Amino acid sequence: MTGSTVRPPAYQLLADELRADITSGRLQPGERLPPEPELCVKTGVSRSTVREALRLLASQHLIVTTRGVTGGSFVAHPDAEQLAEALTTGFTLLTNSDGVGFADLLELRRALEVPAAGLAALRRDDDHLIEIRGALFDPAVDEFETMMEAHAAFHMAVAKATQNPLFELVVRPLYHAKFGEDVTENLPAGYWRQIDTDHRLILDCLMVRDAESATKAATQHIDYIAAVVR
Repeated sequence: MTGSTVRPPAYQLLADELRADITSGRLQPGERLPPEPELCVKTGVSRSTVREALRLLASQHLIVTTRGVTGGSFVAHPDAEQLAEALTTGFTLLTNSDGVGFADLLELRRALEVPAAGLAALRRDDDHLIEIRGALFDPAVDEFETMMEAHAAFHMAVAKATQNPLFELVVRPLYHAKFGEDVTENLPAGYWRQIDTDHRLILDCLMVRDAESATKAATQHIDYIAAVVR
């Protein structure tokens, strides 16, 4: 019939209902969902429909399912790395569209990474410093892919050191976005040496808890990239 709407499948409707309970806080992390038979009675759907809904929620990292006597489906504890996977898909689609370019990415990086560096300087602990130091690379010997991966790991570790999981969640997708080869193939001589120098300066600021210098170093880092990468 013209103008009619297609009703979503039953498992989708049930998944939407349970997702709303989770995201609203009615179901808390670690809380056990009702058993499958109870959900069948409560919602009036078949057991296969309930299982399909639970599989969908599990694929979205909203629940975890365990087997055994004490098993069942439980609301997942939020994990920035897993949640970022979902954001990455949409983020990559946007960055591959005609309306979004590398300059837009740098603008967002500036908005996030500069304050993150300042917060990390104030809030980091020794484990954070170890993780950040472990993300340094050697531009004299490391290959391109190694340096790209280390660059991403460095900034994600700094975001983690803010101890604000929202920074970590939002920063992660920035480093999973793919840009055209023209962005990474035409880097000027000395580019990676400067990136390495910038990273080490940011780490030095974090070590002495100098938030002002950390934000300044992070700003200069983005300024350099913006000036040389076209």
